[in-house]
Amino acid sequence: MKKNFALIVTGLLFALLFGAGVAVYGFKLSTFLNLFNTNAYLIIVSVGVTFVLLTGGIDISVASNVAFTCMFLAVTMRAGLSPLLMIPLALAVGTGAGLLMGYLIQNFNLQPFIVTLAGQFFLRGLCAVISTESIAISNSFYTFMSLGKITLGRGNNIYFYVFIALAILAGAGFILNFTKFGRGVYAAGGSEQSALLMGLPVKRIKTLVYAVSGFCAALGGVVYSFGTPAGYSLQNMGLEMDAISSAVIGGTLLSGGAGTVAGTTLGVLIQGIIQTSVTYQNLNTWWTKVMNAALLCVFIAIQRVLAARAEKAKTAKPAISKA
Repeated sequence: MKKNFALIVTGLLFALLFGAGVAVYGFKLSTFLNLFNTNAYLIIVSVGVTFVLLTGGIDISVASNVAFTCMFLAVTMRAGLSPLLMIPLALAVGTGAGLLMGYLIQNFNLQPFIVTLAGQFFLRGLCAVISTESIAISNSFYTFMSLGKITLGRGNNIYFYVFIALAILAGAGFILNFTKFGRGVYAAGGSEQSALLMGLPVKRIKTLVYAVSGFCAALGGVVYSFGTPAGYSLQNMGLEMDAISSAVIGGTLLSGGAGTVAGTTLGVLIQGIIQTSVTYQNLNTWWTKVMNAALLCVFIAIQRVLAARAEKAKTAKPAISKA
């Protein structure tokens, strides 16, 4: 129960917000499906960020990685190159960028925030070097992926690229719960010293999670380019905070060692519900950011309270046993 407390709180918040939306606007299957259609790319990016946060790190380069992937694909598609070749190459570049940042952080003992900030500027700068104008993607494969969907009744559509997000979600959940690497991620984030004493390759684990984040950011960029077939240097400004807040709202500790990709997905959907409600109310779209920021502060405060109680319980145990 204690282990899943944060996930339970997030689930209850999602149910509360969704229930309130249904009570006010009525239930529409199309609206529910659009939470996934609109946020499929954010789910993927947030899953990658969750891996980094679980080790106690942070990656703020993901938004620029997404934008660079879109720009790279737009330019190469305009040149007539095959998306079946360019998409894997874009994924390799994104993964390589994450791996390089992870290597610098771990082998030169650099602050993750500074290194990923440099990565953010570098990738965003490359976008502007390529072009400061929006470049449309016109390709038969992209047309298929942009419009391909499964219809569940009139007006109730779920697009094919949503299944990419669901596959990543399932794969990440399996890795974290049933593989040696996944258990190492939790161990390295929970207590690096204990993980080292157990013989775990902590440095390698903490390097690889940035590669995972880079891959997910690049794949999120691919999915985003399916939904919005264009590349633009200023795409998704601030996306890194949406991804981080989704993970934190979903119960991932900023200090590392605890969290789930299921909770992160609920965090994304909660933000989606807020955005939908703001749209229905015809409010300024910045209210979405305001409410997300408020939720983030609340969940950080909850984390701090729980951490303080855990520390107090640890210090109290020796005194009780001694008595």
